[in-house]
Amino acid sequence: MVRQKTRDAFMAKTSVKAKLSAQANSSSMSLEPVYIGIAVADGLGSSIDIAFVIHDGTYSMDFATVSIGAELSSSSAPSAATSQANSGTTTPATAEERAGYFVEEIISKIKHYRDEHFYKFVGAGLTTKAAKTCPQLPNRLWLELDIVPLVLEPSSGRHNTSTPDAPKYMMIDEEADAVLSAHTCRYFGKANQPRLEVVYRNEVGVDSDGAIVIADEPSYRDSVHPNTYAATMVYADSLKKHGTKIAFFNSTPQGGGVALMRHALIRFLRLIDIDCKWYVPKPKPAVFRITKNNHNTLQGVDETGLRLEQKSIDILDEWARQNAKRYWIAKGSPLAPRAEGGADVIIIDDPQMPSLVKIAKELDPSRPVIFRSHIQLRADLADQEGTPTAEVWNWVWNNIKQCDAFISHPVREFVPKDVTAEKVGYLPATTDWLDGLNKQLDSRDAQYYMHEFEMACLDKGANRLAFPARPYITQIARFDPAKGIPDVLASYAILRREYMKDKPIEVVPQLVIAGHGAIDDPDATIIFDKTEKELNELYADIKHDVIVMRIGPVDQLLNVLMANAHVALQLSTREGFEVKVSEALHHGIPVIATRRGGIPLQIEHGKSGFLVDVGEHDAVANYLDHLFTDNVSYITMANYAANHVSDEVSTVGNALSWLYLSDELANGAKRIELNSRWINDVARGKAGYPYRPEEKETTLKRESAMLDLKHQPGRSRQNSAVQ
Repeated sequence: MVRQKTRDAFMAKTSVKAKLSAQANSSSMSLEPVYIGIAVADGLGSSIDIAFVIHDGTYSMDFATVSIGAELSSSSAPSAATSQANSGTTTPATAEERAGYFVEEIISKIKHYRDEHFYKFVGAGLTTKAAKTCPQLPNRLWLELDIVPLVLEPSSGRHNTSTPDAPKYMMIDEEADAVLSAHTCRYFGKANQPRLEVVYRNEVGVDSDGAIVIADEPSYRDSVHPNTYAATMVYADSLKKHGTKIAFFNSTPQGGGVALMRHALIRFLRLIDIDCKWYVPKPKPAVFRITKNNHNTLQGVDETGLRLEQKSIDILDEWARQNAKRYWIAKGSPLAPRAEGGADVIIIDDPQMPSLVKIAKELDPSRPVIFRSHIQLRADLADQEGTPTAEVWNWVWNNIKQCDAFISHPVREFVPKDVTAEKVGYLPATTDWLDGLNKQLDSRDAQYYMHEFEMACLDKGANRLAFPARPYITQIARFDPAKGIPDVLASYAILRREYMKDKPIEVVPQLVIAGHGAIDDPDATIIFDKTEKELNELYADIKHDVIVMRIGPVDQLLNVLMANAHVALQLSTREGFEVKVSEALHHGIPVIATRRGGIPLQIEHGKSGFLVDVGEHDAVANYLDHLFTDNVSYITMANYAANHVSDEVSTVGNALSWLYLSDELANGAKRIELNSRWINDVARGKAGYPYRPEEKETTLKRESAMLDLKHQPGRSRQNSAVQ
């Protein structure tokens, strides 16, 4: 196919005002968010023609076409994409080398245009031809330039017109414009973020149902120890061989830790060709109020005295059954019997919809069903008949007792005595090192997001963050009654009033309390308002240095706040695992946190952070002062933290455990006895890659006696606490 060729350069001029603004402010940077379209066509010889189109979300603003790679056809071309033989002569570049060369050129041109015009590219539309020609381009756009790349087909390169004298094929710049204007910009919504997609049968369309490509398989492979990846592939190969279908269910596709893990897991499993899908129900605000009450009751933080009434039980069970009937039990749907095309393994990751376990077993009794309990479930209260916690637990247990495996955070006291040890396996919460929360942002993008945070604070009437003129402390967490926000304020007040009352203002840290919201969490506004009230009534002398913000669904905002903090706090009063601790450590930020839930399993006291008991405000303030005054100790701790984060809290580590469970239950023994062991340990061992001392792999702590699940009469919270 011969296309018309154009040779045009970008024509838009650089804004002088933008240049002056950037020079005046080095801590944050105001950039104009725009989109870029990229199309590729074969050129002469080894070259390719590339078209770039710039779009502001309303209309195309600028374009350019270039030809690159012509020199690759010359055997003597001095290029990064030529290889040198032992004889000293050069040979034509391989296809892989050519693709790498093209990517470098494209990245370089985008950077140059971006910097010249003070733009922030938030999204890119790539034609399928561009992605095929330059397979590393989408991943590098995301990781290096913080651009969300979508790979789309621009109407097969043909003009959609019946006009007889119209050109048959689009020119390359028209392709770039078509993939951008007609498709890419429509994928983005509020705050220039990709729209969340829930598609047929209420399946979550992760990454715009596959159009967004922010990671590749080699990047995930390189993110973990070789043994972790090799073990994961053992089970992946078996599942693919057997054609096993896996289905996850939970209540919300956005906002909470479960959703974050699931987006990352599906993204990775899609890359390695595992048939795994994720489903959510239609949201119902009245239901979420009940489920949040249950959540608080199970954690033991409810202060209202509410009991779970039969009316509420009926509402919850009917909600689950309505969604199952409408979306998930018809032939070919995930909960349908396997003989009718249903999934081979069902995983219910939510105490809000426990009746799905019962429904799945009613439809296909021998099909494996796994239940994951992802909160700090107060087993001591659940074991005491007549308590509100026991009432909620009894409802949950009556629905899930037929499950084949009960997966808990790695804390013994989270498992009520009703659950036999044989069914219990330990699995921590995880995070994704390649997503917006954790990837390394360059200074330019970090400044952009700091500016966005400043503008959000201004819009909400919050205090101003003075960074980098002053350091800051942060707690990144939901506004939840169990996150210990009152303890954060009290500890910070002691630091300010006692340790730093006479220090110059430039060394006195501010405090940032920030977090996302979840659609199933109606308590967030209540806790936010309580925090503001406490600041006004108890901490009026320091409230001007406390920034309290609920942040929208922009992961990079939380990333930049965590990565630039001096110290991170996690003073939860109740906790499941809280992987934010490992995220902070991954950034090289020392953490001061409470001995609650799975937090102590992530921190090495005195090495990567400090552990305190709930309410130890003086200890927190003392550790904060130490980390602000002893620079040598701080640097040592920060370096240790960044280099001692376990694969178990990564996406690949998470996949290893789920793939092992699915393969063993669907294709292996069909029945497993976990005996309160870590799923990761069992999976690594069976795959032939056990942890060996000589490998020096970092793992979460195993030595705590609290992990030995032996139900005893009179078990109390006091004698099973994390030490």
